[in-house]
Order: sequence, then structure tokens, then C-alpha cells
Amino acid sequence: MSGQAGTLSQGAAPLRSRFTSHLHEPRTAAILGSALGLVFILCFLTGLFSHLAQSPVSWLPWPSRPAGLYRVTQGVHTLAGISMIPLLLAKLWVVYPKLFVWPFARGPFEVIERLALLPLIGGGLFLAFSGMANTARWYPWEFFFPAAHYWVAWLTIGALIIHIGSKWQLTREHLPQQSTPDLGDQRTQAEAAATAATLPQQRRTFLRAVLASCGAMFLASAGNTIYPLRRISVLAQRIPGVGPQGVPVNKSAQQAGVSIAALDPNYRLILRSAGQEVASMTLAQLRRMPQRSAVLPIACVEGWSTSASWSGVAVRDLLQALPPGATTRDDLNEVLVDSLQEGGLYSKSRMGRQTALDPDTLIALDLNGEPLHIDHGFPARLIAPNRPGVLQTKWCSSLDFR
Repeated sequence: MSGQAGTLSQGAAPLRSRFTSHLHEPRTAAILGSALGLVFILCFLTGLFSHLAQSPVSWLPWPSRPAGLYRVTQGVHTLAGISMIPLLLAKLWVVYPKLFVWPFARGPFEVIERLALLPLIGGGLFLAFSGMANTARWYPWEFFFPAAHYWVAWLTIGALIIHIGSKWQLTREHLPQQSTPDLGDQRTQAEAAATAATLPQQRRTFLRAVLASCGAMFLASAGNTIYPLRRISVLAQRIPGVGPQGVPVNKSAQQAGVSIAALDPNYRLILRSAGQEVASMTLAQLRRMPQRSAVLPIACVEGWSTSASWSGVAVRDLLQALPPGATTRDDLNEVLVDSLQEGGLYSKSRMGRQTALDPDTLIALDLNGEPLHIDHGFPARLIAPNRPGVLQTKWCSSLDFR
């Protein structure tokens, strides 16, 4: 038995000797962990908001106001997720020695806490780096990113709750006061005193470096949605103001396979009521209807956004133009919007009653004072307040009032 203990002790010593920095200590871990926990929670809540925007539930009607709410929440979500990457790596570096301790756990509760580290660390890394890949529209995987991101977020937040519960008392003890560094048995009293004296300055320098790295990541990507930062945002994938008619494009008409159909002179916007065609309108007829203009943001789930001036026919005016016997304003529940694009995850979208009846929800025909560029949805596209860009259906072919 003593021989086994001696072997374990000898095996642990080389591993311990690899971590010579005194910053591998509870106070540094508590500071970083507290900050990281707050950012995780912020990203989780804004991500949940985005999920509900794309996949609304019947018992929670999606609001159309404030018009720029989704732009703000998704911008915060993306920028916080990218900016926290240095914070996440710093936290893992500080606690890394503690991940390889023996015994593995000293009881059932500690077993749960230790096992929760796997989804916490793995989920955190997955969310951070896959989210950043999504902003770059780089998908080296087969799974559907939004669904994977959503469920891994729930798994990670559950593991985070377990971790917070298990480390709550330890964090309360070390966060407000200096930690005594673990110097090992071979340190002299003089060495211990010297280390204790220099540790606070080392910690401050380290934390400032982490904060500066987070700030650099923010500045490098914030140009996606904060126009004045566009020149220094080297990681920004879409710059506001850059694109046809001053608005970025994610998918062109050629990529969507609608170049011929969108330019067809026989184009008609089909109007349906509960699935049955009840009317159709040419582009000329749409232009003869009362036109409404609105300055609305277009905000992408990838984090970029910009505002533009849109003009066209209000969807509620199209509803009122339906023939007798069709869906009316009083019995409207939702509107299904279909695109000329065949197939694709976002070739169709669904609008709730509140959004459909908002006066600024338009079948847009003009953008920034000019007819829509084909890559922005010519001949007609949907634009509505507080709505993800993937649901602002381009190249509209039909509206189904239900």
C-alpha cells in the first residue's frame, strides 16, 4: 500500500512541476470565472431570444416593436461571444492544473461536479469557436448549426449551473480577498513571502492583458454592425454600407437560383387565403397601390446589421385588398411567405399576427430610393421590424393569409 502511495506521489510531482506560475490560484480563477459566467449567461439569453425569433412558439407572440430590438440583441450576442474567447482560454489556463488531480473525486457530489466539467468546457469551446465560424459563414461540419448551437447552449448552461453551485462558497471566500499561493513543501519562508508580495501585481498584469485581448477581439469584429469601427474590424465579415444599394448581401440571386424567375416579365405575386389562391398582382399593380416608406434595420443572425430606407406596399393593405370571403383582419392568425427560390432552409417564412399588421411590415419594391437590386430581392421582398434577416424573405412569390 505504501509502495502504491509512493508511486502516485512520484507520478504527481512531474505533472505539478509543469505549472510553475503562481497565477494558477483560486482568486484569479474566481475573478475570471465570475466574468465568464456573466458573459455566458448574457450570450445564452440573447441566443434564446434569437431562437424564439426564428422559431416562435404559439403561447409567446413575437413582438414587432421595438423595430431594432433584434439588431441590438443579436449584435450583443455575437460580439460578446467573440470577445469572450480570450477570457475563456485564460480561465482554462488558470484552472488547468486542477483538472488533473488524484483522487478524481471524494464523494458523489464531487463526482457530479467533476463530470459536469466535460459539457461545461467542451460546450463552451464549441459555442465560442463554432459561433465565430458561423459569423464567417464557414461550415466544416454536416450538422445544422442553429439546432446544434441551441441544444449545446442548454447543455452548457446546465453544466454551468452545477459548477456555480459547487464553487459558490469557494468563490465567495477568494473573490474579495487575496489568496495564499500554494508554494509546495520545498519553498523557504523568504521565497514564500517574496511570492506573496509580487502575486497581486502579477495578477493585475495578467487580468489587464486578458481584458485588452477581449477588447481587441471586440474592435476586430464590431464593424459588422457599428459602422464607425469598420476600418479596424479585420474580422468583420459584412460591413454596413458595403453592397448593392449600400446594403450587404448574404445570398445573391445567382446563388439562390432565381435570376431568371425574378426577371420574368410575367411575374405575379400570388395572394392566398388559407391555402387557396384568391388574387394575384403584377409588379405594376403593386406599384399603383398606396406606397409606404420606413427606415428599418436588416439584422443577420451572423451579427451584422444596417439600417436602410424601404418603400413598398404594407402587408396589411394587401390583406384588405383580398376579395370578400377571404381572410380578414379580424380572423388573421399568421401569414406564410414563399419565395421564388426553390428549396433552401429559408425559402419560406412565417409571420405572426402582430408583425403582419404592423404598418411598417412591407412587401418592399424600393431600397434607398431605387428599385430593388436583384440580389436584394427584386421584384419584391418582405421587410418587417424586429425580425431576423433570414426571415426577411427575398424574391417573394406568394403570401398566404391564414
